[in-house]
Amino acid sequence: MVRRIDLAGADGVRLAAWEFADPPKGPGADGSESAGGVLLLHGLMGRAAHWADTARWLSDRYRAVALDQRGHGHSGKPAAGPYTREAYVADAAAAIEQLGLAPVTLIGHSMGALTAWQLAAERPELVNALVIGDMRASALGAASQREWEEWFRSWPVPFATLADVRKWFGEDDPWVERPNPARGAFFAEVMCESPDGWRPVFSPHQMLEARSTWVHDAHWDTLAQVRCPTLVVRGLDGELGRAEAQEMVRVLPRGQYAEVPDAGHYLHYDQPESWRETLWPFLAATT
Repeated sequence: MVRRIDLAGADGVRLAAWEFADPPKGPGADGSESAGGVLLLHGLMGRAAHWADTARWLSDRYRAVALDQRGHGHSGKPAAGPYTREAYVADAAAAIEQLGLAPVTLIGHSMGALTAWQLAAERPELVNALVIGDMRASALGAASQREWEEWFRSWPVPFATLADVRKWFGEDDPWVERPNPARGAFFAEVMCESPDGWRPVFSPHQMLEARSTWVHDAHWDTLAQVRCPTLVVRGLDGELGRAEAQEMVRVLPRGQYAEVPDAGHYLHYDQPESWRETLWPFLAATT
């Protein structure tokens, strides 16, 4: 069973959260006593639905909720933003408080992982434990943002069918080194049908605006302020290199390191069973 819970972001933006359980554990956003649980934060261009598999096995033990972050999924996409680090962190804090999840375990992928560790640093009373999935602490540089601008322009939108979406992102995209069906499936989840074909549910311009907050800025300072137990997980073929991941663990006061074999950046999509086996011992020891 999946149910939608509507929330209000820090500046009033409408947020959609999704609770996975059968039946749901604990309360909704009605102010009653909390059962505690896990909040899942997707990455750039992602959506809560990307966490469905993870949330379902988590729901055997925890209250598992995934958030569509602003500009993504079914949440609001205000034309004027803001799509800043402060806005994303404030939204996550508002979701935890309205859902009654604190102290929560945060599991974040990519951009969602950065949001998670910034929240853990700024509001430690809200966070019990943290999982950082394939997200760098170093700034990526202006050239990286230009590459992304060119990449968005290369998308052959609109796509005629979802099969075309899966094929392009899984095989034909120049950024794909070898066929990757999981990547194709990941992007098929963020398309919606329009009169002329399938287009992304997000604005590429807003994605670039959100991404600029870690393209130009490093985030080692907030990482060092995270006091809760933290697991840094990387895919062996992902965007977070081993040396940087191990340095992140060293900087974290209570950091641990793990790898998901044969996984790329979308590690929970690429290797769901290995992802689960990697997380379970950490979760069992910290919750």
